Amino acid sequence: MERVILHSDMNSFYASVEAMLNPCLRGKAIAVCGSTESRHGIVLAKSEPAKRCGVKTGMANWQARQACPDLIVVPPHYDQYAKYSRLAHEIYYRYTDLVEPFGMDECWLDVSHSGSISGGTEIAEKIRKAVREELGLTVSVGVSYNKIWAKLGSDLKKPDAITVITKDNYKEKVWPLAASEMIYVGPATEAKLSWYGVHTIGDLAAVSPDTLKRWFGVRGIDLHRYATGNDNSRVMHKDFVSPVKSIGHGITCSCDLENNEEVFKVMLELAQDVGHRLRVHELAAGGVQIFLRRNDLAGSQFQCKLPFITQLPNEIAAAGYKLFEERYEWDTKVRAVCIRAIDLVPQNTEEQLSMFYSVEKRDRRARLEDAIEEIRRRFGKKALTYAVLMGDLKMPDDGRHIVTMPNVMYS
Repeated sequence: MERVILHSDMNSFYASVEAMLNPCLRGKAIAVCGSTESRHGIVLAKSEPAKRCGVKTGMANWQARQACPDLIVVPPHYDQYAKYSRLAHEIYYRYTDLVEPFGMDECWLDVSHSGSISGGTEIAEKIRKAVREELGLTVSVGVSYNKIWAKLGSDLKKPDAITVITKDNYKEKVWPLAASEMIYVGPATEAKLSWYGVHTIGDLAAVSPDTLKRWFGVRGIDLHRYATGNDNSRVMHKDFVSPVKSIGHGITCSCDLENNEEVFKVMLELAQDVGHRLRVHELAAGGVQIFLRRNDLAGSQFQCKLPFITQLPNEIAAAGYKLFEERYEWDTKVRAVCIRAIDLVPQNTEEQLSMFYSVEKRDRRARLEDAIEEIRRRFGKKALTYAVLMGDLKMPDDGRHIVTMPNVMYS
């Protein structure tokens, strides 16, 4: 039986929800932006009119206003976005229970039971109509025989459209496109491919798997499979929960960090949440990763292995801070910090410890963290904290918690 895969992408999702909730915004150039006051002032989403004016996701608010002087800026309403995402999923479930989310506004659907690509196209049209009539929103749907081409199809024609890519026409439709149009080809991969003279998806398909493996490791084999239309990855069931691959917490500070002490305090505060979430998921970290954004908006990322697995916030913060001291050069101030627990394993995993390791001391620390967790559970997150963290931490009150799953970028 021929596989039939759909990829449904809700057009300009955040902006469309805002325009649906406030009809006065319909047809206007609007951008959903973070708070300028708390230093989260970037464009999260934009309407089609704003996009045509040159407004791009990730732009600073002031840049967006320069590109589009008539731009209407609105704050995000995440509860509404989550609500309409759930409602869209309910529409998808009418046709299949093989529905795999790819972010809040995109989903793959396996409708192979429809029997053919034409049957899948009929379902795509029904979904498009239902979303428009029932939710007041629009979707673009890609219809194909694998996930990669279905995703690419939903991007080719927007808004409110259906694009079909088959085994017979993919070379004509897909191969002339820039390699960056294909999912999993990000800026770094695109730059490396370009350096080797590979500019289109067709160029990528023409490179041998062995050559791509030399360039990109095992991931190069995947790129070749995607570009040649041979992806066979399945769409997961709607109840499938991906295993957590890393847990982190990041923040854009209310003003720039100017010295090591300020950076350490922020890392220690962020590590409290990381440690708590490790406990919730019954996991422990085998490594730590930090991400730093400077006030010139350049970013740096570093990571290291830990000498032992841990859930303890102070150990996670200490490892992150050591990385910072060793790797960051103070040529400019720090605007944003993220610390992540990586190489996760079950919390009861046995390990070989050093003969200099103090089991008793670490057990006492673990019991202390248990007590802190219980106090915070009963009396609130702010009920107990480190004395060093009291006072101005240069952290806004609306910090976002980030749990990163496979193939999902943290914000």
